[in-house]
Amino acid sequence: MQGSGRWHRLAWMGAAAACVVLAGCASSRGPAPVEDRAPVSGAGAASPAASGLPTTDASGKPLPGIENLGKPGYYAVRPGDTVRRIALDTGHSWRDIVRWNNLDNPDRIEVGQVLRVVPPVAGAPLVPPPAVAGTGAIPPATTTPVPPPVVAGATPPAKPAGNPPAASGEDDLGWIWPAQGALIAGFDDAKNKGLDIAGRAGDPVLAAADGKVVYAGAGLRGYGNLIILKHNNTFLTAYAHNQALLVKEDQSVQKGQKIAEMGSSDADRVKLHFEIRRQGKPVDPSRYLPARP
Repeated sequence: MQGSGRWHRLAWMGAAAACVVLAGCASSRGPAPVEDRAPVSGAGAASPAASGLPTTDASGKPLPGIENLGKPGYYAVRPGDTVRRIALDTGHSWRDIVRWNNLDNPDRIEVGQVLRVVPPVAGAPLVPPPAVAGTGAIPPATTTPVPPPVVAGATPPAKPAGNPPAASGEDDLGWIWPAQGALIAGFDDAKNKGLDIAGRAGDPVLAAADGKVVYAGAGLRGYGNLIILKHNNTFLTAYAHNQALLVKEDQSVQKGQKIAEMGSSDADRVKLHFEIRRQGKPVDPSRYLPARP
């Protein structure tokens, strides 16, 4: 009887463990939320050594860009990162990230690799020179000053005393609402990086301001069919979950132009997820959009 009781206890424990596993699997079903990943923190991110990221590849060779680790304007690639995701989180075109880092294939970056995420200063090389052959030594860092990074969550540096305030035109782009449906989810810095607007499949999605298409595709997990517009050096807007994209990368668009059709790609219902990013950081779009009647 004692052995039988022990067997029953073990069987019950096994069943309980199975339930936990099944519950975890069930919770992972469905589209990935847009807000499921912390924004890139640029040069302020923990070093690979501190975060467990590698500094060499499988052969022991230093990873690309590792000599720039910890410098302002550089970012160490983490698991799950893509060039497009890093570009969105730093407020730049993914093509610029590719060019600044001389990447042969934007779809092949390595965990621990260090990428430049701000424009190089005039005259500075896009990528650092290689290590000195035969010595394994890394060349000394250039003394050319590097501008502070565009870091998600960072506070812009204060203007020197006596200078006029920043031009209001940087913020006032004559924003309009990108869709006419009901607002079903507001901005929440911890849970929702933008606004969710309801609608029907095929409803028009409009450019919220004049800009240029820096991304059009479905390569960012959680966003579905996505368009990203760059309006100036400060602002990007993102339009997610579309069923059809009507513009292409590098195309200039006008405020109010139909750029997509609303859909439910990588979402649980038909809706538009709309973000405004200021210097790479998601901000509350309702602070910029006009009041609805």
